[in-house]
Amino acid sequence: MTTPSLVTGATEPQLRTETIGQALEHAARTWPEQEALVSVHQGVRLTYIQLNELADRIGAGLLALGLKRGDRVGIWSPNKAEWALIQFATAKAGMILVNINPAYRSTELEYTLNKVQISALVAAESFKTSDYVSIVETLLPEVAGHSGPLQAAAAPHLRHLIKIGGVARPGWRQFDELASLGTPAHADELARLGAALSCQDPINIQFTSGTTGLPKGATLSHHNILNNGFFVGECVGLKPGDRLCIPVPLYHCFGMVMGNLGCLTHGSAMVYPSDAFDPLAVLRCIAAERCTGLYGVPTMFIAELTHPEFASFDLSSLRTGCMAGSPCPVDIMTQVIETMHMRDVTIAYGMTETSPVSFQTAGDDDLQSRVSTIGRVQPHLQCKVIDADGNVVPRGTPGELCTKGYAVMLGYWGDERKTAEAIDADGWMHTGDLVVIDERGYGNVVGRLKDMVIRGGENIYPREIEEFLYKHPAVKDVSVVGVPDSKFGEELCAWVILRPGQDPASVTQESVREFCAGRIAHYKVPRYVRFVDEFPLTVTGKVQKFEIRKKMMEELGLAEQKTA
Repeated sequence: MTTPSLVTGATEPQLRTETIGQALEHAARTWPEQEALVSVHQGVRLTYIQLNELADRIGAGLLALGLKRGDRVGIWSPNKAEWALIQFATAKAGMILVNINPAYRSTELEYTLNKVQISALVAAESFKTSDYVSIVETLLPEVAGHSGPLQAAAAPHLRHLIKIGGVARPGWRQFDELASLGTPAHADELARLGAALSCQDPINIQFTSGTTGLPKGATLSHHNILNNGFFVGECVGLKPGDRLCIPVPLYHCFGMVMGNLGCLTHGSAMVYPSDAFDPLAVLRCIAAERCTGLYGVPTMFIAELTHPEFASFDLSSLRTGCMAGSPCPVDIMTQVIETMHMRDVTIAYGMTETSPVSFQTAGDDDLQSRVSTIGRVQPHLQCKVIDADGNVVPRGTPGELCTKGYAVMLGYWGDERKTAEAIDADGWMHTGDLVVIDERGYGNVVGRLKDMVIRGGENIYPREIEEFLYKHPAVKDVSVVGVPDSKFGEELCAWVILRPGQDPASVTQESVREFCAGRIAHYKVPRYVRFVDEFPLTVTGKVQKFEIRKKMMEELGLAEQKTA
């Protein structure tokens, strides 16, 4: 009898039932003088008691503006101390924090403001090529002339604009003013609100990438994200006094849940090395702050390991961390463990709609498990792998992963139809990921349902080809997609980044194909190979395969093949 691909997580430790605000108050009582938040690039250092007191004052300030429990507050900023402060202040006031991608521009901002009816927007002045203040004022010309609550045609629900840093500007309130706006009455109101909140209340909206349509606002509760941060931290082995380097963006679950809330629930310090990922800033931060943990996607770790100054930094304080977002090549994992001293580093898998993590390796898992699997199911969750008819498949058989339990989102904000498409009547979240669960209960992501390439009737999982090509001695990184083909329906295309010092003339499309010949099935050998300096990436470091496919179709003059 074959074992079905259905796995259930441990039931201990028990799920936490407090709100995020209550968890911060507990941390302030338990570890009052422990450093809680360090923003290296801003020179900010806060202990847990200072963080809690400042979050209370900012929360009271939000109430003084007339904002209420359930109102949506947008945060549009790279990694800064203010990001965490508004995260905790809104949680205490029962307001719903809306994460806005720092890469968004005018059209995307307008969509977000109106989709969830944001009442207050907290924004940095600028970031890289984005002048946030200019974008807002161009979209909302009423800003400059208004006093009191804003009334703007393009965003009729928006009442307050709050700017992080810089000089005072008409129509904007400075973030630093918030902590002094509240009266003792507002402080009392905040305390009453905090006591009345439920851990099941919505507290956060995160927008999905929107690569298959307009972005959807995944709505998450205190219970969702506080527990997920806690259990990820448990798996990583966080403990009081640990110092976690967080170079991943806070607007994403990796930063604000796995990072901030993982630290909060373990008495660890959240350490931000820079406003956006910079490998040199990360290395400097680890050495100077004596960080014990580091988070990142594989491309970040590759950038750190290959930095020209890598060897000059003392990284011996590192012990643990987490890698997520895409598979890690075995040689990179080996270097992370051996040269970065991260012996307990883990691999995690998840999605925003599941808060995010549902599978994770453990610190004592062997190297092969850490590079070839996503680990085992997290506590208090159930996962199954199903076929196209919804039947659970046997172990070792690929199918769509579905997740059930505390981590599943409340739904997509204002979109019952999309919610029902994602979460079935029995509460299972359909991830769209193709996964294999082995006899040990370890998972392995073999692709996305939409990424799977069908060439001449053969189902091909790009990740399998990528893992093989990582073995090529000249290949630093690789991404494989399918492109249309008139004969076979689809053909494979590999984008390759060569290792530093490689002579491009010595590595050709044909030599890569020859490397594959005889070692993998002929239909898995990429027809097209392109050498590039970088991949199109999301802010969180994930490869945007749809962009690669689009660029190749333009280059090759290909059109989508019609299907019956």
